[in-house]
Amino acid sequence: MINSENLCMSCMRDTGGAQQCPHCGYNADTPQTPPYLPVRTVISGRYIVGRLLEYNGDGATYIAWDMSEQRAVRLREFLPDTLCNRKAGEKAVTVMSGCETAFNDCLADFLELWRRLTRMSGLSALDNVLEVFEENSTAYAVTDYIETISLRDYLLRNKAGYISWERARSLFMPVLSTLGMLHTAGIIHRGISPVTLLIGRDAKMRISGFSISQARTARGDLTAQLFPGYAAVEQYGFEGKQGPWTDIYAFAATLYRALIGTDPIEATERLTNDRLMVPGKFAEQLPAYVINGLINALQILPEDRTRSVEQFRAELSASPTATASDFAGAAVPEAVNEPGGKPQPEKKPVPKKQPAGNNGKKLDENKLLILKTALISAIIGLVIFLLVVLVFGDKIGFTSPEQETEVSTRNELVQVPNFVNRNYAEVTATPFWTNNFVFERAEAYSDTISKGYIIKQSVPAETEVNAGTKIVLTVSLGIEQFELPYVIGMDFEDAAERLRASNFKVSKELIENDGTHTAGVVQSVANLTVGKSYPKGTEVTLVVWDEAPTEAPLIPPVDEPSSSDDTSDTQEPSTDEPAVENTEENTEGALTPAE
Repeated sequence: MINSENLCMSCMRDTGGAQQCPHCGYNADTPQTPPYLPVRTVISGRYIVGRLLEYNGDGATYIAWDMSEQRAVRLREFLPDTLCNRKAGEKAVTVMSGCETAFNDCLADFLELWRRLTRMSGLSALDNVLEVFEENSTAYAVTDYIETISLRDYLLRNKAGYISWERARSLFMPVLSTLGMLHTAGIIHRGISPVTLLIGRDAKMRISGFSISQARTARGDLTAQLFPGYAAVEQYGFEGKQGPWTDIYAFAATLYRALIGTDPIEATERLTNDRLMVPGKFAEQLPAYVINGLINALQILPEDRTRSVEQFRAELSASPTATASDFAGAAVPEAVNEPGGKPQPEKKPVPKKQPAGNNGKKLDENKLLILKTALISAIIGLVIFLLVVLVFGDKIGFTSPEQETEVSTRNELVQVPNFVNRNYAEVTATPFWTNNFVFERAEAYSDTISKGYIIKQSVPAETEVNAGTKIVLTVSLGIEQFELPYVIGMDFEDAAERLRASNFKVSKELIENDGTHTAGVVQSVANLTVGKSYPKGTEVTLVVWDEAPTEAPLIPPVDEPSSSDDTSDTQEPSTDEPAVENTEENTEGALTPAE
């Protein structure tokens, strides 16, 4: 059992009694800002309150230590700053005068929200809710504590600032399934953003930051926490009912940020000047059905937006119905679907009935004249085209095969070459290939293929296809880079675990310990710099304090017997004491040097 007196109130690790935590650097004398609970306050006789992790309009979240289970947890306290306060030195909160009704209503909503979440425990994209209880004239919710980073930090650590659709799909789709189950249970999050989606060491993304609706809607009793670019327009107090579509907007905006690399424009600004765009660079890379799904989910007005998670998931999983280039530079907000988000069939004009006075004629004389003129023009154009082909056909549209610039017609078969290990820039700059194929770029990390070179192609080499066939070329991003985390002062096994989770290999180098250092603690990193990024699989050498030396037992020195040749020169026989025979009785326990 860990001695709670030695616990760091920031990371909940054993400090060994040190004033400054050797693991995270937290100083034990760091005060907690009022009105939040002071560190080491005990709640429910079980939870030791640590440092404040976050706060918003409806409360505060602390790291805490569960003395019963001997583990770290998250403790959420209902503490709306516009309705109550806490006096110095007291645990209980005091409701402000005239705010009693609003406080009690919000408290009831807080308890209802977290009790519902308790019943959702076990979902992969949620931290388990362990306990919900009332104390200190307020309420608390306890959840699992898992070391994570926010999606925002995860994206910022990526040099490109965004991720591929393949990576985004593995991160986001399980969260989307969990979101659908929350909606089924009547829980609307209203705060999904790159800040509230967290990624753990297991590479899974989780939903955090649950709050009651009053804390996520403007013009209410609580201070509203709205994430610009991710909050739907109905959360700003405009007309429009909130529902699953509110979370779908935020989820789609977060996915947009992950794929495009920039924050979406705030919904209130889009109302008057909608400039949310899918840049052409990304429109060429992303599947058309993904862009279409984002367009439908990011509609400004709730009634125009995708209405359910099931529908959104179907759109993100559908086969593409248009090429990505169709959306290059397209503005997201233009409505392409009816309310509900289902793609609508192309609308064709319905022929109007002719007036009875026309004796059944379907076209008047003007329309007939226009049709005749168009037909004559088409015939003349066709004749001119045929003449040009007959006269100049051997001089245009063809160059030598060596130059690989033949322009193919769309109805002829061409053989697909092997693009693997070729430079993508060179492939897409070769006219022969660009005239015969439509290339779509995908990206992936590779330990063997150099950056910018093609890893694989969607159509196998030597396959005969129609000219104009689309081929997806997966281009290497090189070896994935990872930032070296701070591990100095950590126990070697914990440090090695953190480094391996960050895709580093670990080796140990022991350093002599004079007895003033804790054995097994990392003293430094020998070969790399903390905070810098290195290729996946780079070996990190940790310099670790060795075991402290122990004093050897004191053993009386034993004289080596002198040889017979030297006895006469160096020793004289003693005559003072009788000689002792070497018997079993008198040799018991004696120290006899080895021969």
